[in-house]
Amino acid sequence: MTYFFETYGCEMNIAESAAVEQLFISRGWKKAEHPETADMVIINTCSVRGSAEKRIFGRLGYFTGLKKIRSKDPNTKARLDDMKLAIDFVEKNGVVPLTVVLMGCMAERLLKTVQKDWPVLDYVVGTFGKHRFGEIIEAVEEGRKPFKIEEEEAYTFAKTSYEEAAFSTFVPIMHGCNNFCTYCIVPYVRGREVSRPLDQILAEIDFLSGRKVKEITLLGQNVNAYRCMDEDGSELNFPKLLKKISEHIDKTNSSIKWIRFESSNPNDFSDELIEVAAHDNHVCHGFHIAAQHGSTEILKRMNRKNTRDEFIELTKKLRAAMPDVQLITDLMVGFPGETEEQFEEILTMMNEVKFESAFMYYFNPREGTPAAKFPDQIDLEVKKARLQKVIDLQLTHTTEVMQKRVGETIDVLVDIVSRHDESELLGKTEQNERVAFKADKKLIGSFVKVKLTGLSGNTFRGELV
Repeated sequence: MTYFFETYGCEMNIAESAAVEQLFISRGWKKAEHPETADMVIINTCSVRGSAEKRIFGRLGYFTGLKKIRSKDPNTKARLDDMKLAIDFVEKNGVVPLTVVLMGCMAERLLKTVQKDWPVLDYVVGTFGKHRFGEIIEAVEEGRKPFKIEEEEAYTFAKTSYEEAAFSTFVPIMHGCNNFCTYCIVPYVRGREVSRPLDQILAEIDFLSGRKVKEITLLGQNVNAYRCMDEDGSELNFPKLLKKISEHIDKTNSSIKWIRFESSNPNDFSDELIEVAAHDNHVCHGFHIAAQHGSTEILKRMNRKNTRDEFIELTKKLRAAMPDVQLITDLMVGFPGETEEQFEEILTMMNEVKFESAFMYYFNPREGTPAAKFPDQIDLEVKKARLQKVIDLQLTHTTEVMQKRVGETIDVLVDIVSRHDESELLGKTEQNERVAFKADKKLIGSFVKVKLTGLSGNTFRGELV
């Protein structure tokens, strides 16, 4: 039997899709090349922005038509060019049932209603119900009718989020968020913060090392707020966890060389964490820390726990401790009540900090969050104009920051062949930048020295040393 994943949203969703995929693989299922020919389609959803949900609703409409084709429903109005693969599949194989599963944050948010609105769905699995996938797979294998997935109270971490043959992989270490930023849906669909026990994390790292993984990214909605109990009964915070993982990697002669983590809240990026990151030889010096805005007043309305000055001071501490550090951030424009002067504070902060790159977007009201009901909502055209100014400035900074690195010789993890030139390989730097250089394919999966010789857009050009 075959499966097909459509995954939307953040790295946590990618990791959770990979974890569920391991269940299919363990039961002998194969990955379908197209959803039109799969026995089961799993849509892993995002609810952070309304645009993501609209796209998923569009896909549910598509799968409604696909399911009718697969069942030879005479009432289907699907166009031939949309469904040719499915039509050809049915002509060759006859009627083969299609199971459609919705999972993830949007599934959690609409858990009680979405199946009624979209009968195409056989199962709706919220963020707390993923451990039920084994039962779902078994029911499909045996041809049984779908059963209802009840709401769960506790979050369960998967044993691994490994993707087959990957050299880089995610390791979820915590789930949920306690911050309740006024614009954010995450605490409502992911729940409160839950940290994964140390023994489970180390067991997954050993598993990944056995598969020659070279790089891991520790994941959490608020990753540096990790808190758990150590083996001796003392509290294990995130900096101490990093040290434990690094020591374990060295002790076991692990294949893993680099450790990354995201996403980081500036309020939890402590001096202790900076100290560990600066002196541990496994922790990469590229950090994603969400600023969100440059105005202290707007940050307060967002319910962010830091001020503009505190954020800028954090970036100065990071650069003093790690001169080679590169910073990525999130920036939101058009928050309710944002004045022109407050918007300008984003630009002045950007000019002071000089982020290497940024995820930039305008405020999009999310149903169920306080900010959706705030007065003084900003006109869409104003938000778009402000966003364009931020994008234009960031593009300038990205080029400026990356150009300064040309001429350096650095370590690169080689991962794929370039899509544009088969004689070239692509790799990533410790700061998570992309590098293209000519080399033999046998180097894929290994660390090499590369001299940075130039820039092509946001990708370095390099020469193998």
